[in-house]
Amino acid sequence: MNNATIRRSSRLAVAVTSAVTCLSLAACGSNPPQSEGARKDAEKSADQPALEKDPKLNAMLPAKIRESKKLVSVNNGSFPPYEIAGSDGHSLSGATADLATALGQLLGVKITHVTADGLPSSLTGIKAGRYDMALGPIGDFKDRQVSNDFVDWVQEYVVFAVHKGNPKKIDSLDSTCGKRIAVMAGGSAEGVIKHQSEECTTSGQPAVKVQSYKDQPGSILAVKSGRADAFFSSQAPLTYFVSQSKGELELAGTGKSNGFDDLYQGAVIPKNSPLKEVLVKALTKLMDDGTYASIMKDWDLSDNTLDKPGVNLGGS
Repeated sequence: MNNATIRRSSRLAVAVTSAVTCLSLAACGSNPPQSEGARKDAEKSADQPALEKDPKLNAMLPAKIRESKKLVSVNNGSFPPYEIAGSDGHSLSGATADLATALGQLLGVKITHVTADGLPSSLTGIKAGRYDMALGPIGDFKDRQVSNDFVDWVQEYVVFAVHKGNPKKIDSLDSTCGKRIAVMAGGSAEGVIKHQSEECTTSGQPAVKVQSYKDQPGSILAVKSGRADAFFSSQAPLTYFVSQSKGELELAGTGKSNGFDDLYQGAVIPKNSPLKEVLVKALTKLMDDGTYASIMKDWDLSDNTLDKPGVNLGGS
């Protein structure tokens, strides 16, 4: 294991352990308090070489961003290993933070991070112009494309995190009838599991007991504490939570569609924003020069990479 990987694992362990501890005490908001040392460590980026500003890409930015040299990206709390939000509401670590650093260097601006209270607030804020974008990755779906455009840079899968041994035998959507399933409020998985609940009752089976939480740590804590039978969410963060559970949890339902077509995630920007073309070109350059692949590998996300970015790739 190299030094960068050791540092990355340490940062993740501190951030997520703090989040779960905080939620179990019901003593803080969506982002947990951190010690000064842990906070400084969490703000470190991965060991990536600095990139030179691309004048052509900088010239494509909206005048307001180009003149202020600042681009504001919103997140809705910790979504490891992509986003690990600090308790100050502005610091961020993870693959997304490292990608933002590289994008900022390439565009010649500083990308600053703001944490909003859940995904609906993030999307509403982007539409209203309070934030320039959400680098995400956020699930790209047709209904979300009505008010926003997506520049996709991740392919994802949706599975379950369950107790070790899977005592409730949850291995697909069809096996969730009558079960207590945790999801993130406002997320795509919430809509899918609610539709499945209707399918259950239509076929004469008990409804799914859907439990909606505003963040990942709260959802995973519900499973660990026995208040939920499973957490239904993206495979990348669930893989991380399972790896940190000391054998308490495992993945279930892998290798199945689980109610989704091909699932893409990416940056969200206002509809028809000039940032769309800028982000496509900038991400393409980072993919071509190996920066993107290096960042994704450093955070154990190589299985989620795309060969090139895409615009509004998401289906229904």
